[in-house]
Amino acid sequence: MSRIANSPVTVPSGVDVTINGSEVNVKGSKGALNLSLHQAVAISQEDGQLLLKAAQQSQQSVALAGTFRSLVNNMVVGVTEGFQKQLELQGVGYRAQAQGKKLNLTLGFSHPVVYDVPEGIEIETPTQTQILVKGIDKQKVGQVSAEIRAFRPPEPYKGKGVRYADEYVKRKEAKKK
Repeated sequence: MSRIANSPVTVPSGVDVTINGSEVNVKGSKGALNLSLHQAVAISQEDGQLLLKAAQQSQQSVALAGTFRSLVNNMVVGVTEGFQKQLELQGVGYRAQAQGKKLNLTLGFSHPVVYDVPEGIEIETPTQTQILVKGIDKQKVGQVSAEIRAFRPPEPYKGKGVRYADEYVKRKEAKKK
């Protein structure tokens, strides 16, 4: 059984945490996030640390305490440092260009793919084949990255497509006569 809920979440200076019953609001230099806790999880704040405990002594309650501890920790990290994912485009003629709140992708289709960037996410294209997705909400950064990758996932024969920077694509051998 995991004991992740037993370790406290350290709140750095410059981060303001307010607890209203089951609502947790975290405000930092990069922005503000809020989360409503499950009724099976209790939270308390003591001298710069947040402690999450299971409200009941059930297996589900203990599991939820660990989950919400990770979510609160991700909120604290997000408002101080932020999160980012890097995507790479591989293939002849594959290009990406960020224009305001839109991302234009040329991925070998007969038409360009235009992706509307959601609120709270910032997309940069340092080169034509790199995409940086930045934000304070870890779940939203991962979701946007997955949606962009889903337009053209890497194929196993030539490796063409949109992939994460640290992703390994296992290559297959072509059919032989």
